[in-house]
Amino acid sequence: MTTQPLKAPKIRVGIDFGTTNSVVVIADEQGNTQPAIFNFIDSPSSETCRTLLCLWMDQEGNRRVLQDAIGLDAIEAYLDDPAESRLIMSMKTYLAQGSFRETRVFASTMTLQNLIARFLRSLMDKAGITPEQVSTTIGRPVRFAGELADDDLGVKRLKESFVEAGFTEPNVVLEPEGAGWRFMQRLDAPATVLVGDFGGGTSDFSVMRFDPHGTPRTVTLGHSGVGIAGDQFDFRIIDNVVAPALGRDTTYRVMGGQPLPVPIEWYASLGRWHRLSLMRTPQTLRSIADVAKTASDPQKLRNLLRLIEDQEGQNLYRAIGQAKSDLSRHDSTVLKFSHRDLKIEQTITRADFESWIKPDLEKLAAAIDDALNVTGLGIDDIDHVFLTGGTSFVPAVRKLFTDRFGESRVDGGSEFVSVAEGLALIEVEARASA
Repeated sequence: MTTQPLKAPKIRVGIDFGTTNSVVVIADEQGNTQPAIFNFIDSPSSETCRTLLCLWMDQEGNRRVLQDAIGLDAIEAYLDDPAESRLIMSMKTYLAQGSFRETRVFASTMTLQNLIARFLRSLMDKAGITPEQVSTTIGRPVRFAGELADDDLGVKRLKESFVEAGFTEPNVVLEPEGAGWRFMQRLDAPATVLVGDFGGGTSDFSVMRFDPHGTPRTVTLGHSGVGIAGDQFDFRIIDNVVAPALGRDTTYRVMGGQPLPVPIEWYASLGRWHRLSLMRTPQTLRSIADVAKTASDPQKLRNLLRLIEDQEGQNLYRAIGQAKSDLSRHDSTVLKFSHRDLKIEQTITRADFESWIKPDLEKLAAAIDDALNVTGLGIDDIDHVFLTGGTSFVPAVRKLFTDRFGESRVDGGSEFVSVAEGLALIEVEARASA
């Protein structure tokens, strides 16, 4: 009689696949968690990985093979040879968009699921584990990004992407529930908690009832979400400071006719960082150059052209991100960016920034109210508020909660990894009761 070797137990993992950043957290059977550490070329180790995928072709013997890099390495690979590589950004944004089915990558046609699966396999490789080794719980937003988002389609594609990457039967839960599980570890008595999870593309809110000693330990009472978060706040800075410096408000003439506004779609693309690289096509570059010839301020159009040609978008967005971060700590900052003849050095006050994001704050406030209305609970019924995600540092966002619930009830912590930590804890709980 032969004895079959025992299979190694699955590694329990929580994965927060985000619009801007992705996080992997590993948990043991006792519920101790440890974020995976990602190492990139010429960059310090990090608990987060930028959700970026760069693809290019390499010659191996007699055949050409598709290669990839992710995170900060993807940026470096792309900048090394932008003409012969493809940089894929904000993949999560398109999950619920039925109009996006596939794209041409060199000689192959790839679906969105193909692209995300390739990113996920490389992500796990950097974490030092393979998808086949793990049992995993993954997060999904309450509402996917996009004006006509199909949430059911978004969940379907998300699961398909993970399965294609090699994950077996991933468990899918709402991202704010993951953050809530992370917060629950602080509780020693039953409590009703409003969780706010602010990502790059969406903001989600869940009202949850936690009982650290009960069965089940958590019950979701209601939730809401809106496709507004950190990327939208970046857009407001671009729209008010950067776009005017690049000619958005100039005019041009066709055959000496009446002045016409420059094509606004150029600046819509500029304002969405994941679309900026797509502007580097011969047709778009030629159109900008042609318009500049008769523009009322041709130098601004030339600056836009050079920004796109020279692939300076990443440096521009670093400057914007730094300005936004500064405004969370100070009453004003100076946005500084220069490239060739383009020089931007403009003071932005926190009051300016808050006036620009006012429409977005109103939508966030409505989503908070929706989460409460679904449950039938009032302000006094909420014991704690837990906020996570980088946008939760924005003072005007935090004020939405402190004005309603008071400073003493609003808490935060582990803003960039708490969702994945909670997902890993849910995975431990799910497998223990299976």
